[in-house]
Amino acid sequence: MKILAIVSTVDLRFRYGCTPAWWQLFKALYELGNEVVITPYQGTNIESLWWRTYRNPCEREAKIFTGVKNLAQKFKRGSGGGTESRTVRFATARFIKPKWERHVLDILEKEGDVDAIILMGIPINQLTGLPSAVKRERNLPVICYDGDVPASFPKHGGFVTGFNIYEGADLTEFDAFLINSEGGITVLQEMGARNVYALQYGVDPEIYNPIEMEQDIGIFFYGWGYEYRKEWMEQMLKLPAQKMDNVRVALGGGAFDLDLGKTELLGDIPFSAWRAYCCRSKINLNITRSTHANLYATSTSRPFELASLGCCIVSNPYNGLEKWFEPNKEIFIANNENEVMELYQRLLSSDDARREAGRLARERVLKEHTFKHRAGELEKIITELK
Repeated sequence: MKILAIVSTVDLRFRYGCTPAWWQLFKALYELGNEVVITPYQGTNIESLWWRTYRNPCEREAKIFTGVKNLAQKFKRGSGGGTESRTVRFATARFIKPKWERHVLDILEKEGDVDAIILMGIPINQLTGLPSAVKRERNLPVICYDGDVPASFPKHGGFVTGFNIYEGADLTEFDAFLINSEGGITVLQEMGARNVYALQYGVDPEIYNPIEMEQDIGIFFYGWGYEYRKEWMEQMLKLPAQKMDNVRVALGGGAFDLDLGKTELLGDIPFSAWRAYCCRSKINLNITRSTHANLYATSTSRPFELASLGCCIVSNPYNGLEKWFEPNKEIFIANNENEVMELYQRLLSSDDARREAGRLARERVLKEHTFKHRAGELEKIITELK
């Protein structure tokens, strides 16, 4: 099977949250015998062992757009949206979409035997009409893969990024939608989408494999921003750091404009070093935003990554987490401040309990949650659509 992916970016320097997942999914598709052809929507084309690339036809325009957007966000007053969104859509419809349409049709002409096109993490309202153009020329399924549910839904507007990717989009143009959420399926259907599938995140266990290290960090969390999880960051980081003087509580990442007391702030941690920090930590935290945690079976990468690393994981309440990991065996869930402290004290006092939980979590990943599993699901979906 040959897949053409128009992907948000394959350049890790942009620090888009989905990019490491896209890399792993493409690698898994390759390992299952598929041919993956990529053209990036942002940044330059980057070759790899697992895919071929075509250039970004609007790399210069994308840089200009990003600069203007960042400037607009800096000086924006009120809730924004409206006028700015209409201006962006006008500019993209006039200058960006025609170039992309020609670019995609040229690729299809050169490749000849593409089985499906997938738009991954793309603001589809900037390319309205492209799926229809493809269908006029080629009888191919065109799929949208949105890995940012529910942040991408109109009610959230992409959080601080301000990307309203569905505003002005025609969802009926797509043969199917893939999203990281079972609970989000009905939302998209009500917006006009058809053939909506939940394709959850996973992990490549060869990349996220455990390493033996001295565990000099007691409790560790990594993330960006505190939107919709401020309360749980305070309960799972700030309060324990104040009450457990002999335990090192550390936070990596950024955009945390809140007082976390004695929590050690590590700053940004590159992808290549993150694994070591997790393995150095006795307890790793999964603090999921309430928007995701409350919408049934809405996956993020973090639980699967930590489990693949054999970490002992403590999570805030998460609706549907039990679909992927067994509570109190493969993962631990704290429902309030008292349970947080009780769990920390119990787990920190037993190396064996932490190791066993990590071992069982990795076994579950290998059995059900690798990106090869997800790639196999994607193959079946494309076959059904064809």
